[in-house]
Amino acid sequence: MELLRLWSKTNVCHLDFLATSGNPGIFDEEARGLGARIHYVRYRRTDLPHFAREFRRVLREGCYDAVHDHQDYASGWHFLMGAGVLPRVRVTHVHNSYQILNNYRVTLSRRLTAQVGKKLVARYATHITGTSRRVITEYGFDAATFARTPKAALHCGFDATRFLGDRLIAKTSICQEFRWPEYVKIILFAGRIDESPNFDDPHNQKNSAFAVSVATECYRRDPRVRMLLAGALSAAVPVLKQQIGGAGLQEHIRFLGIRKDIERLMHGSDILLFPSRGEGLGMAAVEAQAAGLPVLAADTVPCECVVVPELVQFQKLAAGEAVWATDLLGLVARPRNIAEANQRVADSAFSIRQSACALLQLYGQGALLDQFRL
Repeated sequence: MELLRLWSKTNVCHLDFLATSGNPGIFDEEARGLGARIHYVRYRRTDLPHFAREFRRVLREGCYDAVHDHQDYASGWHFLMGAGVLPRVRVTHVHNSYQILNNYRVTLSRRLTAQVGKKLVARYATHITGTSRRVITEYGFDAATFARTPKAALHCGFDATRFLGDRLIAKTSICQEFRWPEYVKIILFAGRIDESPNFDDPHNQKNSAFAVSVATECYRRDPRVRMLLAGALSAAVPVLKQQIGGAGLQEHIRFLGIRKDIERLMHGSDILLFPSRGEGLGMAAVEAQAAGLPVLAADTVPCECVVVPELVQFQKLAAGEAVWATDLLGLVARPRNIAEANQRVADSAFSIRQSACALLQLYGQGALLDQFRL
């Protein structure tokens, strides 16, 4: 969407989407308004013949220069089904950590499907990219099988100026919204709430229950602490709310669901708590730095997300809530310079314009760079 917003202003590139869930999404209306076409083609085992027919039709009618597939090993299967009508450039893009992928490969059929998909990537993909270079290695794409396929980190760019703002105004509005005094220290957790509150559950990626435990420990040490959890809710929320209520913190720790004001939340908060068990990169951490917001992250998050080193600190999950609480309260006390931090992110590879230029080169459209004014 960031690319579409930019390219729709410059007319340098046309971008269409194929939604393999087969379902509408929250950005569809905006995307169509910016000139994109959205094809809803469900990709499931029972729908494969239909998917193959529709995918081939979309490719034939679209006459595309590139297909950029964001579903790691599954992209190999997609390319196989499009064989004969595929464009010259075929990109396999990896977003999530390999650990999280493994958590879903619980049956023999899923493991075999992934193994074959990986081999098909070697056969059909012309480029392999990832949200971080580390995740490309995790997926085994550095093996000799892929020696002739160019590989590179391709960071998801965004408009850093979205995260410029007045910290005091934002904090005042947040405190008014939740009826908190303005002297509170606000911990922000940005990510979906995991389906299970159990740390060892294989689907526990964002580690939301651990985040709640850290916030509880912080409050025990400093009653000014509050917490906001912004992200899609799950069946684990009632369990977590019961734990929070048992500690008497139901007014201090709030579940917000999906929000469209993450910039305001980051400006008004005092720290981003990011204890994920695995990430392809961790864009929330990059956005936090653009807002000048300190970040306490798990060491499972790739260090490639660091743009402003003095704002980011890593910790091992095994260190436990007490150590995390000590680190968090120390980071909260650090001074913030939003304008300086924002400029450093704007000058980095996470700039939407730099990301867009990298994509034009990847798609073999380097000649268009002269038209694309930076």
